[in-house]
Amino acid sequence: MKINTAIRHASGIALLGGALFAGQAQAAGDTECIAPAKPGGGYDLTCRLAANGLQETGRIDAPMMVTYMPGGIGAVAYNHVNGVRSDDENLIVAASTGAAVNLALGKFGQYDADEVRWLGALGVDYGAIVVSADAPWQSLDELMADLQDAPGEIAFGAGGTVGSQDWMKAALTAKAGDIDPRQLRYVAFEGGGEALAALLGDHIQVFTGDLSELKSQLESGKIRVLAALSEQRMGGPYAEIPTAAEQGYDVQWPIWRGYYMGPEVSDAAYDAWVERMQALAEDPEFAELREARGLFAMSRFGDDFDGYVKAQVADFRSLAEEVGLK
Repeated sequence: MKINTAIRHASGIALLGGALFAGQAQAAGDTECIAPAKPGGGYDLTCRLAANGLQETGRIDAPMMVTYMPGGIGAVAYNHVNGVRSDDENLIVAASTGAAVNLALGKFGQYDADEVRWLGALGVDYGAIVVSADAPWQSLDELMADLQDAPGEIAFGAGGTVGSQDWMKAALTAKAGDIDPRQLRYVAFEGGGEALAALLGDHIQVFTGDLSELKSQLESGKIRVLAALSEQRMGGPYAEIPTAAEQGYDVQWPIWRGYYMGPEVSDAAYDAWVERMQALAEDPEFAELREARGLFAMSRFGDDFDGYVKAQVADFRSLAEEVGLK
């Protein structure tokens, strides 16, 4: 079975890049990206990717404003767009695979994946199955064989609790090897850096991280990446890392960086944004900007992206029900 995987208005909104304040009207033609988190994280990166890319390639006339709206790991922003700014044609909202996970788990309240217009993705990272350099497993197949014999004796660890993105990577990989994800021993950490430190300190045996965060560790020789959860091998420093699929475990985990718009945005405005983003993704100048942020190419827009996200949510919901998360 193919597992192709790779969630009302907030007070105190923090704004950067403009002189607007919460509740103040937006000038016609101004563009805005809501990052559903505090400054400095992945959603901030996603908004900056669009804002900087569109401005530096001349596809917007004025700087795009970035608005920070943390709360509920994206739920506050999702509810805000649906309840307050459903027809704002100048507003895009940053989203990622994590949003699809939270939608599948029902963490966005009354709204589901059908409530917004999924716009597109400009970049992607990929999950990875990582062990220390002195671990006994030389391949994913060797790890899976030991997991089948004693799934509770091998400690997985990553940033986030059971049900999070990083747990999903471990669960889906286990499922691809006919192992019940509920039997896994999983240790939750505050973030990927803490989990990686635990791996290097022999406190856990397997880390389900992301390729982009492993580059410096690959160069140090302290880790071994058993599998990239990508559709095909990545280039550069990742060229020697086999995919899970080529080792017989058909599971992917793309961590896409994308955007959605309000449900009542006109077709004309939506199509114009799709065209603008698609042109940006194909611009060589943007490719350099994306690579500098540790992301790989991903170009899904419009109906293609909409169907992709909704299929992901359905897959995650099915897994969540299977392992008792819903």
